[in-house]
Amino acid sequence: MNIYKADLHNHTLLSPCGDLDMTPESIISIALEKGIDVIAITDHNSTRHCRLAEHYSHNRDIFVLYGAEVTTKEEAHCLAYFGDYDSLELFQQYLDQYLPNIPNDPDVFGDQVQIDEEMNIVYEEPRLLTSAIDQNVNQIADKVHCLGGLFIPAHIDKQKNSLIGQLGFIPFDLEYDAVELSDRGDKEEILKTHKYLKNKMFTRSSDAHFPDRIGFSPCYLRMETRSFDEIRKALHGEDGREVLLSLE
Repeated sequence: MNIYKADLHNHTLLSPCGDLDMTPESIISIALEKGIDVIAITDHNSTRHCRLAEHYSHNRDIFVLYGAEVTTKEEAHCLAYFGDYDSLELFQQYLDQYLPNIPNDPDVFGDQVQIDEEMNIVYEEPRLLTSAIDQNVNQIADKVHCLGGLFIPAHIDKQKNSLIGQLGFIPFDLEYDAVELSDRGDKEEILKTHKYLKNKMFTRSSDAHFPDRIGFSPCYLRMETRSFDEIRKALHGEDGREVLLSLE
């Protein structure tokens, strides 16, 4: 079994809060410099830069996990990950369907641009990507799992935009594959008040919006190899696979 350094929550310049230097190419290059083995692309309510990031990983020692950070109707952030382009495209259609028609103001919130390999802008999202989509957390989780994806409530230790921060708890009828901590999150402190999470796998991510944050707060995946199925097993603690919050 191998140990892979992973950062499972990163925003490109497509997210309005993402720095314009967070191009898919620069994210992959910086991640490699920092020894990251698995990098996830998780823009707000969009998957449009995942393919380009995967393109820049070709023939390089890094695995790209396709995803998005979805804002639920409860104003909570959750991470969705997918293992193939077909599922990714279907999820993008779902996000497009339920993202509300609230216009983005680039001067207030930031630009929301998709680029190509030549750094040309090929699309600009007119609707504000940080808006809550018109679906509750259970509906989103069901959609992700229907498409064969993985669903993780994001930064559950934060008071703002987390399920625990918004609701006070994670709904007991919610189907989710793991929970994420921020760089400052303390698993033991969370378990003191949320004992129902004791059998869930915890991840930790950087939630990088700026280049210097990439790889700032990784977790470690004990797996046979780097693949979507192996990551699923690690999140579920199957067959000796697991997620480690540190190597200490």
